[in-house]
Amino acid sequence: MRFKKARRGSEGRQLKFTLFASLLALASQTAPVPTANWPQFRNTAALTGIASTTLPATLKLLWTYEAGGAVESSAAIVDGVVYVGSASGELHAVDLASGKGKWKYRAAPADFGIGESSPTVAGGTVYIGDLTGMFHAVDAATGKARWTFKTGAEIKSSPVVAGTRVLIGSYDGNLYALDTTTGKPVWKYGTENYVHATPAIWNGVAYFGGCDEYFHGVRISDGVEVLKLAVEGYSIASPAVAAGVGYWGTYGNEVIAVDLGTKKVKWRFEDKDRPFPYYSSAGLARDFLVIGGRDKMVRAIDLASGKSKWSFATRARVESSPAIVGDKVVVGGGDGKVYVLDLASGKKLWEFEAGSGFTASPAVAGGRIVIGDTDGKLYAFGGA
Repeated sequence: MRFKKARRGSEGRQLKFTLFASLLALASQTAPVPTANWPQFRNTAALTGIASTTLPATLKLLWTYEAGGAVESSAAIVDGVVYVGSASGELHAVDLASGKGKWKYRAAPADFGIGESSPTVAGGTVYIGDLTGMFHAVDAATGKARWTFKTGAEIKSSPVVAGTRVLIGSYDGNLYALDTTTGKPVWKYGTENYVHATPAIWNGVAYFGGCDEYFHGVRISDGVEVLKLAVEGYSIASPAVAAGVGYWGTYGNEVIAVDLGTKKVKWRFEDKDRPFPYYSSAGLARDFLVIGGRDKMVRAIDLASGKSKWSFATRARVESSPAIVGDKVVVGGGDGKVYVLDLASGKKLWEFEAGSGFTASPAVAGGRIVIGDTDGKLYAFGGA
């Protein structure tokens, strides 16, 4: 009898431990926390675009790096190394402190190259897609290939890692879940058009807008569809998720908020005087989002009401996705400028003019801003 009682107590403790571990895992999926690095597109799996660092009071150009082709890929920064793709077809690893190259990995021929797919770094591996449709897993330390997986069309989506799975969208219309160790497919979820957007992860579900004019939710564990909501506009931009609401802009000239619990549209924002599409993905601040538009504006929109808070005019399209850094906003412009704006008011605090436009989004870590331009230069800005 004493043995049986001890066994039941052991089982009870194990059950409590398992429940506690499950709750911890769920909490980590529910509220992704920014790290000291910037390991993927928009920094966290919820794609909020929030940095954990601060910026110095005075910024200056620290270094430039020649990537050999246009940089539409947004950088990842992990443990003092910058990873970024370029139209040359190469994935580059660059020292954050000095701007000196560490290694290059040939992903695709230069006549295809790497487009907007941005690297994700997790578990010592860098993941990225190219315009031939090949998805790559590369050793972060050495630049050597670990595995590749071929999709049916070009990849412009950026990867997101969820546990032992890495998710990637393809222009073949599918969202894939691959095993992070082997690259073997676990499941694929088909849409009716291209998958350009990067999926945001919330409560074990991958959410993304498709070029089929639907907003999709796919359970990561088994690839089962849990949401398919018609939104009347195809989506290039990736959603940002906070407090159970997804926010993103569409080619229907709107910014949309969807309650993921009720599976209903919460609000729609459209400037009737400037009806232009949104290519930029939103950054989420305390109670509003910041997003760039093809109407040449950077806008702040209230999260609760969907009403405009402020706007800032540039001289060209804004396809770069803003990063929220403390009380500042960092964004690249098609006019060839990198802007730092006051988060509360949208007032310009600083700018840098390059020789070519920016469509890539800034990565911010260690008090530094890293962003590439369409002329093939990677820039780092920081303090003295």
